[in-house]
Amino acid sequence: MPNRLADQQSAYLRSAKDQPVEWHPWNDEAFERARNEDKPILLDIGAVWCHWCHVMDHESYEDPAVARVLNSDWICVKVDRDERPDVDVRYQRAVQLMTGQGGWPLTAFLTPDGSVFYGGTYFPPDGRHGRPGFRALLTSLARLYRERPEDARQQAAEITRHLAHQPETLPGTVSPTILSTAADGMARLADARNGGFGSQPKFPHPAACDFLLARWFDTREPSLATIVLGTLDGMARGGMRDHLGGGFHRYSVDAEWIVPHFEKMLYDNAELLKAYVHAANTPTIDPRHPLAERYRDVIEGVVGWVMDTMADPSGGYYASQDADVGLEDDGDYFTWTIDEARAVLDADEFEVLRRHYDIEESGEMRHDPRRNVLWAPRTIEEIADDLAKPASDTQQLLDSGRRTLRRARDDRPTPFVDRTVYTAWNAMMISAMLEASATLKRPQLERHALTTLERLFREAQHGAGPALLHALGSELGGILDDQVQAAAAAIDAFEVTGERRWLTRAEDLMTHVWEAYRSESGGLCDTPRERTGEGFLVQEVRPIQDTPTPSPNGVAGIVLARLHAHTDDDAWRARRDELLGTFAGSAAELSIFGATLLRAIDWAVMPSTHVVVVGPDDPETRELLRMARSSYRPRMVLRWFAPDGAEDSLPVPIQAMLDGSFPRAYVCSGVQCAAPAATPEELATALQTFAVG
Repeated sequence: MPNRLADQQSAYLRSAKDQPVEWHPWNDEAFERARNEDKPILLDIGAVWCHWCHVMDHESYEDPAVARVLNSDWICVKVDRDERPDVDVRYQRAVQLMTGQGGWPLTAFLTPDGSVFYGGTYFPPDGRHGRPGFRALLTSLARLYRERPEDARQQAAEITRHLAHQPETLPGTVSPTILSTAADGMARLADARNGGFGSQPKFPHPAACDFLLARWFDTREPSLATIVLGTLDGMARGGMRDHLGGGFHRYSVDAEWIVPHFEKMLYDNAELLKAYVHAANTPTIDPRHPLAERYRDVIEGVVGWVMDTMADPSGGYYASQDADVGLEDDGDYFTWTIDEARAVLDADEFEVLRRHYDIEESGEMRHDPRRNVLWAPRTIEEIADDLAKPASDTQQLLDSGRRTLRRARDDRPTPFVDRTVYTAWNAMMISAMLEASATLKRPQLERHALTTLERLFREAQHGAGPALLHALGSELGGILDDQVQAAAAAIDAFEVTGERRWLTRAEDLMTHVWEAYRSESGGLCDTPRERTGEGFLVQEVRPIQDTPTPSPNGVAGIVLARLHAHTDDDAWRARRDELLGTFAGSAAELSIFGATLLRAIDWAVMPSTHVVVVGPDDPETRELLRMARSSYRPRMVLRWFAPDGAEDSLPVPIQAMLDGSFPRAYVCSGVQCAAPAATPEELATALQTFAVG
């Protein structure tokens, strides 16, 4: 008979419905039963996209012998980390404190009140990989709790005490020095050879790229652009990018970006899409440069994957795509043997793709050394020289061969797509799609993004106030990330459409956030201040790191700064300054993990650029707006006014420049204003050069 997980919304939980373990979802019933029966709790936290979660499910939780031990001695709780980030973040902290490691599956052993007395990640059924065997561990820990319960409780109390006394973030005064110190620290972490930061495994850190790109714009320090472009180029060439289907896998296991963990996450692709759009639109790159063309190809790939695989036509973006289709599979859908490639390509295509994507007899995958990850170590020009062909002919063969491989891959069993529509992740993709639509001149992307945002505000409404649920159809409300990301997307929608209702929604959300999430210690908590719930849910967490989604406190700081810039209401500035002052003393040391918070400080201490387009709703005006949206300039504040007699609502310097000619674009930075721009080209020049340096 199916267990208690059969009717859960989470695809990850439902995938365990036929396991012989008597699973509970995270709820009061599980903890009440543990207290009544005086049994410890096994907490398993994983995700539908997590390869090792499925391995542990198969090896242990589907084993009747293991299930008998669990059902006899433990109360078992299974949690989807995407569905319950509030549970995950607290128990990750505890296990990391004990073991120095975190990740998924997270396996924690709790007292009936939800305190951790032991934990780890993946445990094999029998001792191997240098890890204790799960069967023996279950028996040993159950005996410990049964025969020496005070020892387990004392260990749990010690861990809880340590968590309560973790180093606090330091308050400070925001200043440009924080930005320069942080940029220097990031530069020391940069991998000059391969791009990215650190060694292996290597994560993309798009927020760090965005921070350094803004620093380059303001300082014109060439090394900063080199770091950003080297990182983006490394990922664009590497196997972390899906060269056939578009988009990016979650991270690379090696320093060269070649072999990824193959799951694809909506949030990663949203932030990477913005990073590549910003780089493609920055004056660092000549549009004729090969990098600019490569970045446009990357942007098209991400957008294509999202719209083909992850977009709900009625509005919404799905959460993730799995890495695998079975337990013995490790990215087989995305990889190729040389014989598989040779079988579907014609001879000329094969010779080009073999060289371009490094398809050889021996590949990169450990589980099957014949399988090749597609990555691009060689350029078209190099391959054309090898084959004594014109570069244009070589490019045509690459394009046609890539289409052929894609069609052949489409015939394979396809990895599962989790169709949950999470509020924060959707808001991130909405913002990214609004930017991409202007760069690619594809208004249908803008329409779908705005439809999605409208759906979020309609269907994710939580109660009578402005707060939003964690996901469509969810019962979980009150996650800070959802509120601040939705507010950020609403400001983006206001800048795109000029419709005041979007700005009002952002103001309402942030007013609610300030009232409900503000900690007595400063900053914002990840859940409302009046926390209730079992176990560690009563702990206060003020998220300031990008892990890997952008820090909610950092996003909140940017949103507050943007609201002040749009409304000139000093209350938003005061809230921004209070929020950032709470964490300013620690911000520079957070380095790549504090990039979003650092971007918020950047908004506070560096001048914003106000771009005001005045004109009727006609093609000329919209092209000026599109040019502003597709030009990179950090801290840009974009507004559109129709010439309808409401000139008194324009900024005073712009009112003085109005001469009755429309459309016009006005660019002001700090206390300076450029000459009015009548054409997109004039506006692009002003945005790239005015008040720079």
